[in-house]
Amino acid sequence: MTRTPMTRTPTTPTPSAPPAPRATSGALVPVLAFVGIVVSVMQTLLIPVLKDLPHLLGAEPDDASWVITSTLLAGSVATPIMGRLGDLHGKRRMLVLGLGAMVGGALVSALTSDLYVMIAGRTLQGLAMSAVPLGLGLMRDLLPREKLGMAMALVSSSMGIGSSLALPAAALVAQHLDWHALFYGSAGLGVLCIALTLLVVPESSARVPGTFDVLGAIGLSAGLVLFLLPVSKGGAWGWTSGATLGLFAAAAVVLVLWGVMELRLETPLVNLRTTARPAALFTNLASIMVGASFLVVSLVLPQLLQMPTSTGHGFGQSMVVAGLCMVPLGLTMLLTAPLYARLSAALSPKAALILGMMVIALGYGAGLGLLSAPWQSLVITAILGVGIGLAYSALPALIADAAPASEAGSANALNTLMRSIGSSVAGAVIATVLAGTAHQVNGVTVPTLHGFRVSFLVATGAMAIGLLAAVFLPRPRPPGRPRHRAGGEKHA
Repeated sequence: MTRTPMTRTPTTPTPSAPPAPRATSGALVPVLAFVGIVVSVMQTLLIPVLKDLPHLLGAEPDDASWVITSTLLAGSVATPIMGRLGDLHGKRRMLVLGLGAMVGGALVSALTSDLYVMIAGRTLQGLAMSAVPLGLGLMRDLLPREKLGMAMALVSSSMGIGSSLALPAAALVAQHLDWHALFYGSAGLGVLCIALTLLVVPESSARVPGTFDVLGAIGLSAGLVLFLLPVSKGGAWGWTSGATLGLFAAAAVVLVLWGVMELRLETPLVNLRTTARPAALFTNLASIMVGASFLVVSLVLPQLLQMPTSTGHGFGQSMVVAGLCMVPLGLTMLLTAPLYARLSAALSPKAALILGMMVIALGYGAGLGLLSAPWQSLVITAILGVGIGLAYSALPALIADAAPASEAGSANALNTLMRSIGSSVAGAVIATVLAGTAHQVNGVTVPTLHGFRVSFLVATGAMAIGLLAAVFLPRPRPPGRPRHRAGGEKHA
């Protein structure tokens, strides 16, 4: 495959005009939202059995944690690659391919208790994490503009909805059935998703000419792995250890070289010139912070709810009850999509994003004084669900205005990747905070209430940074003004 360095300012070739929206079934949006929910379940599938994984797999705790880490790394790497392949060869095709990998990975995991085979299966499951950005790209190609706002809001929120609603269901299965049933169940849901996608979702006719940037994919994959690996394992390895610092340094070198190479290619994996525009840049920065905020509540409240009452601040609840207490987070995110559509129409997606992040900050601020009874977690999750739902709903609309239609798949994939990076970094920061503030209770090291409150302050700080990024977003485009020329440049 030949790559030609460009001596002029490169632009990604695009079709002469985006295809007109096609008539679609009314089930298109529910099916794509359901697919997003099912795929997001893979992220929380093993949380109920997390502490038992070393025993179940006959492995050391550090080795068993790769069952979680492998899915994270595979999803992060696959998301931008599948998004670009969708732009080139068809978004529905890539969606079905990712779901097929998820089903295969679930069956592999269901049939084994060997650590290395399980890691391979979980890696395959991670390939389906590109489903949400591919679904957003499909809707942008297929739906008329007047139906696009709420549809994209619902599908964008499906990642958070699935992650929170899956916790009690997975906990029930883990308590009453063999833990392998979790994988059989996810395989069955994956098969259902494939069938519904083939029956209901038409393929988009939108294509971008060009070739797939293999070297760019390899470079980005290497850079992401080198960055996310020490983020996820730094707590165990030590943040100042040679392995952690060395991998961070290697990630920086690889990603810089990758960026230089991408800027010189005519058809890059990621159009860095588009992503450097203020509309895309500040939206992606805000996405990192919103992703971080979602992860904090998902880490803190289940731990607090399940901690023994002998600690003085734990609530002693079962993992099923802890999961049920997280349900308002997903339900309010689901119910926020119609509210977002009205806010966006009356104001703008930027205003909805800012309002959502303000509500998130309010939820975490209120949570500082609402950690003394189990029922208070319902209040916290309900408030945060509204804020996260508004923010998640606004992000795809902002990306749609920032990127040309021909780059819809890769642009949404990059935005989803930013959310995942935010979640990964937040997970590492919160783990460090809780470990650093832990104390001994009856010979066991447990997180303190102070540590949980500091974690909420970290999330509030992330929202302050996100709000700052959102303020710098360009003013909303006037109604009726064309979005982009075919080459990705805006009309004058």
